[in-house]
Amino acid sequence: MARPLRALIFGRFQPFHLGHLKVTKWALEKFDELVLLVGMANESHTVLNPFTAGERIWMMREALKDEGVDLSRIITATVPTMSVYVGHAFYIINLVPKVDSIITRNPVIAQVFHDAGLEVIAPPEFDRNLYRGSYIRKLMLEDGNWRELVPKKVAAIIDEIGGVERLKKAASRD
Repeated sequence: MARPLRALIFGRFQPFHLGHLKVTKWALEKFDELVLLVGMANESHTVLNPFTAGERIWMMREALKDEGVDLSRIITATVPTMSVYVGHAFYIINLVPKVDSIITRNPVIAQVFHDAGLEVIAPPEFDRNLYRGSYIRKLMLEDGNWRELVPKKVAAIIDEIGGVERLKKAASRD
C-alpha cells in the first residue's frame, strides 16, 4: 500500500481564519493528507498568542468539519516556540508523519524547509491583507467586525472561551 501524498502547513493559527480555511481546502485538492502544525504551542494568553494550542486545534477541527472536510485527511500536531533555522526544520520533520511538501508563503520558513529537503509550495494569497491573524486580533481589541474574517465555528469557540475578553486583558498588561 502506497503512503498517502502529504503536505505540511505550519502556522500559529491565532486564530484559525478564512484564509487558513481557504489554503487548507486548496491544499486538500492537491494532497491526500495534510499535517496542520500549530507553532508556538507553548504560548497563550498574550496579544500575539491569545489562544492555547488546544483551542487552536479545536478551532481548526470544528471549522473544517463544518465545511465538510473529511477529518481523517487532517493530522494535527504542535511544536513549541523555537528559532527558525534548518536544524529546527529537521526537528519538526521528525515530529510529524512523513511529509512530501510544505505549503507556505513565508520566505524564511520556505528557505529552511527547502534546505531540509522538502518541496516548498506557495499557496494562492486569498486576500492576505484581510486574512491576517494580527489584523483580526486588532479588530477584536477595537470591537471591530472580526467575525466576518473567521469561520462561524471559530467565532463561536472564541465566544465560548471568552477569547475577546482574554485578548483585551492581555493587551492591558502589555
